[in-house]
Amino acid sequence: MDPPEHDRLRRMAMRHFGPPHTPGLVTGMESDLTATVGSLIDDFTGKERIDIVDDFAFPLPVTVTCHLLGVPREDEPRFHRWVNDIMNSVDYNPETDPKEKLDKGVQARKDLRQRLGELVEQRHGRPGDGLLGRLANDDGPDGRMADADIVATARLLLVAGHETTVNLITNGMLTLLRHPQVLQRLRDEPDLVVPLVEELLRYEPPVHIIPWRVAYSDVTVADTVIPQGSQIMLMLASGSRDPKRFHDPDRFDPDRRDNQHLGFGSGIHLCFGGPLARRETQIALTELVRRLDRPRLVADPPPYRRSPVLRGPIHLDIEQGDG
Repeated sequence: MDPPEHDRLRRMAMRHFGPPHTPGLVTGMESDLTATVGSLIDDFTGKERIDIVDDFAFPLPVTVTCHLLGVPREDEPRFHRWVNDIMNSVDYNPETDPKEKLDKGVQARKDLRQRLGELVEQRHGRPGDGLLGRLANDDGPDGRMADADIVATARLLLVAGHETTVNLITNGMLTLLRHPQVLQRLRDEPDLVVPLVEELLRYEPPVHIIPWRVAYSDVTVADTVIPQGSQIMLMLASGSRDPKRFHDPDRFDPDRRDNQHLGFGSGIHLCFGGPLARRETQIALTELVRRLDRPRLVADPPPYRRSPVLRGPIHLDIEQGDG
């Protein structure tokens, strides 16, 4: 969306998602985040081989976002299935994939939208816990958000926030396994995880390209005029490795200073869920490094998703223990 409608809806959503109105939202989820991460890692017990994507990074964000929204626990398996079907259909290739893959994604979008609408309707007059209830009952300075907009916001958090967080966690584990000295440092110095995740967002970001921008007016860049109305593709990953901005940009350096990367975009469309994605990844990587027993890559490079926009392995198999 563009302003002013974008600004109005973002203000309404942010009243319940972070500072200044709800500054303790993410920190208040710490225990849930830690418990969810710990439960997933508990399931690794006795396994010599683990897929960091399927066994860990993929289920984590759906569980966390369901808790954030206030989705009933009994609904969570359905939400996991719907998000899984939607994400499987994102890279649908009609030449090689069965049409069922696309059909399941279309149906999952309909089912997800319908169930979210039912939950929002049930929350009117009964806010309870969770973002859905707070949005459904808030008559703030901009008025009350329409139910359809609440559903759209919830779907955005579930779907757009899922693949990106999966990629950030998986890219993070892959990068640490390629830099064993840094992995050991994180094990010995857990506080390193904060600058380390910022460097990951610069060095191996989950979103490489934003292809959906348009020039509002003629813009001159490096003596080239971009005419008004032209589609613009923002190469975020390239900008975050610009040698004029970052010293030795192709080196992974968690001690990097002044690390103003573009991992969450910029400007008025700066990633809405950035604070939550940061904390999810910080806890996930800290616990993986602490609890895995001598982890090592099975294949390097691992198989990647086809998307040029979203960057991350489709699987990341590791072995642990004696092997």
